Amino acid sequence: MSDYPRPMPELAGLVADVFEQRVREQEERWLSALAVRSFESRGRVREEEPCRVRTPFQRDRDRLLHSKPFRRLKGKTQVFIDPAGDHYRTRMTHTLETTAIARCVARALQLNEDLTEAIGLGHDTGHPPFGHAGEQALDECMRERFGRGFRHNEQSLRIAEKLNLTWEVRDGILKHTGPDEPETLEGRIVRVVDRVAYINHDIDDAIRFGILRADDLPAEELSVLGPTGSRRIDTLVHDLIESSAPAGDIVQSEAIGSAMLSLRTFMFERVYLGPKTRDEHERARSVIRRIFERLVGRGDEPEAVVDYLSGMTDRFALDYADRI
Repeated sequence: MSDYPRPMPELAGLVADVFEQRVREQEERWLSALAVRSFESRGRVREEEPCRVRTPFQRDRDRLLHSKPFRRLKGKTQVFIDPAGDHYRTRMTHTLETTAIARCVARALQLNEDLTEAIGLGHDTGHPPFGHAGEQALDECMRERFGRGFRHNEQSLRIAEKLNLTWEVRDGILKHTGPDEPETLEGRIVRVVDRVAYINHDIDDAIRFGILRADDLPAEELSVLGPTGSRRIDTLVHDLIESSAPAGDIVQSEAIGSAMLSLRTFMFERVYLGPKTRDEHERARSVIRRIFERLVGRGDEPEAVVDYLSGMTDRFALDYADRI
C-alpha cells in the first residue's frame, strides 16, 4: 500500500511527536507482561522510515487491507465453487470473522490487539481458488512437475514479505497452520481461532448447500460445544480465554479442544474432502491442472506460476480455463 501522505511540517509536532511515547505508556498500563509491545518488533524485511501516527502493527494492518491479495479474497469461496446465492462465506468473510473473534480473545487476555488483527487479516491471502480442493490440486501439480509442494500459509508469507510486514506478523501468518506454533501468543490465538471460525461457518454453508442436515452433526460433540454455530463459537471462545489466562499460553481445555478437533475431522470427512463434494473437487482439480499446464507450457518459472494461479479468484480461474 502507499503510505499516508506526510503531514505538513507545521502540524507534525501536535500529535506525532508524542504518539509513540503515549502508546508505550498505555501498553505498559494495560497489556499483559506476555504481550508483544508495538514498538519492540524484531523488524521488517527491508528497513523503512516509521510512520509517526501508527504503530508498526497498525501499519501492517493497513497495508493488508489496501492490498490486492486481500481484496481478491472476496472472490474465493471456502468450500463450494462459485455457488449460486449471496450468503455463502468467502475467504474474505472467513478472514473478517476470524479476525473479529481473535481480537476479542486478545482483548480479554490483555494481549496486543493490533498484532492479532494484522495476523488475522493476512493469514489466508495466499490461498488459491476453490478452497481445500484447490490447494490440494495445486500442491499435486507442483510436486509432480517441480518436486516441491504448495501450502497456502507459505504463499501468504511470500505476500507478507512483499508487503514488508513486521517479523511478528509474518511469523503468525506462516504458522497459523502446519506443525510449528507461532512464537507470539497473538499468533497462537489466530491459529486456534481460524479453526473455530471455519469449522462453524462451514457447517452453516454445508447445511445451506444441502450436503449436511442439522441432524447429521455428531451429537456427542454438539452436547459439549452447543447446538448452533453461535453457541459453539461462544463456548469455544470462553473456554479459550479461561483456559489460557492461568496457563500463560493459548490453550483449550481437554474436553472442549477434543470436541472441536473431532468436529473438524467430521467436516473433512463429510464436507471438505467427502463424497458429496467429489464433483466439486474434480472440477477444481481439472481447472487448476488446465491452468497450471498452460502457464508451465509457456515457460513461466515456478514462482510465477504459483503467484499467478494462487492469486486467482474462483470466477477468474473458471473463465481462464474456459478460454484455454
